[in-house]
Formats: sequence, C-alpha cells, structure tokens
Amino acid sequence: MSRSLATTDLIQASRQPLAPLPELLDPARLPAHVAVIMDGNGRWAKQRNLPRVMGHREGVEALKRTLRLCSDWGIGALTTYAFSTENWNRPGEEVSFLMTLFERVLARELEALEREQVRIRFLGDLEQLPAGLQRLIEAATARTAANTGIHFNVCTNYGGRRELVQAARQLAAQVATGTLDPEAIDEAAFAAQLQTAGEVDPDLLIRTSGEYRISNFLLWQLAYAEIHITDVLWPDFDEAALVRALLDYQNRQRRFGGVEPVEA
Repeated sequence: MSRSLATTDLIQASRQPLAPLPELLDPARLPAHVAVIMDGNGRWAKQRNLPRVMGHREGVEALKRTLRLCSDWGIGALTTYAFSTENWNRPGEEVSFLMTLFERVLARELEALEREQVRIRFLGDLEQLPAGLQRLIEAATARTAANTGIHFNVCTNYGGRRELVQAARQLAAQVATGTLDPEAIDEAAFAAQLQTAGEVDPDLLIRTSGEYRISNFLLWQLAYAEIHITDVLWPDFDEAALVRALLDYQNRQRRFGGVEPVEA
C-alpha cells in the first residue's frame, strides 16, 4: 500500500531523527548536487495492470523518499526532471492529471518543506502552467527562499535547448542595447543567464528505467556530471538504489579532462 500524501504523514516523518549515512558511503566524497531523470512511472503501472496515473502517484512517493535522504545525508542540492516541454504531447487526460497532481502535492507538502528548511525553486517556462499551479509555485518559492537546507529544484515545462536559446537571446539583447561588450561573454556570463544561476553544476546524474539518454535535460549544466543508469523504475527507487548510485559516483575518477595523478 502506498503512503498517504496527507500533510499529517509528513508531520510525523519530520519528527523522526535524521537518517544516518550508510557506512558504505564516504561522507567526504558525496556529490554536492544530484540531478535525477525520474523515468518509468508508466511502465511501473503497466507491469501491475494499473492506470498510468497510479505510476505517477507512486513516483511522488519515490521523490519524497529521495529528497528526504539527500537532505539527511548532507547533499546540498537535488534537481529533478518533473515535466519536460515535450511532455505536452502526452494524452490530454494524463497531462491534466499531472498538473492537478502537482498542485495537490505542492499544497500539501509546503508546510513540511518549510519546517525542514528545504528551499524549493521551479525551473522552466512556468507561464504555460495552469494559473492555480503558478500561484502555488510563486507562494512556495517565496516562502522557502530564505531556508537554509537542501536546494530542491523542480524542472517543470523545462527543456534544455529552450533554456540555452533564451540565455543567448538575453545576452544578445544586452549587446544590442550597449550594456554588454560581446568580448565580455564567457562561460560564467552565459551560465549567469541560465535558470540554475547561482547553483553549482550537478556532480551526479541519475536516470532510472534503464534509458541511456539525457532527454534535453540540463544540457549545459551536465557537461562534467558523472552519469549513473539504473534499470530500477522510478516508483521503486529507494534508499538501496540511491546508495548504489552514490557508490558508483564515489568509485569514479573525476579528472575533468586531465589525467590521473601518478603516484611517486
């Protein structure tokens, strides 16, 4: 049976002690920022002869687990791919359900997010979302802006290529008005125009359901991220799956284009 989305459930959870970091993990080598492509909700439901919407409901539970674990273990930021610009092409009933689900979950979880000092931001073209959801997003962003805990970024109606085009347009507009010298445009100036401005780039990308692609997600920001692919469908993503992803990350040699140091 899935856990309830009711606020009382989160209140009870918030009174529990922080989950200790598993002994297998090195606390000094945790990623500062984890990005997740949450894939497999529909397949999870199909395997159980359930409507696709049930997969999305269970996907919310997996997201709650992952956010809480990342927060408890000291990971500074979690960015999730909730709804892409291409997801509007899904059946209208499914899209409507997702928008309603976003609204209900955000309204119910906001009190707990505040209590646990989570700072939530929504990245994407939010003006295309339903008006009620836009109001909730604005309220949640404002109410958690000063929180000092994990940074929780939810990519909603987000597309990586669209983000890059928008950043280029913003820089071009500054050049056109004479407020920016083209020679001053460098990687830092470009990154400052992205919706993730002020956030460190992800160290680790997790993709569930066994797909080997990044699906137009954080195209600039993932340049040097380690990529972990798991066959686990997103609703089944749990503590054990997260530990495997973090262990995989900690076993990598991150050289950023250089070479591995030679021991004396």
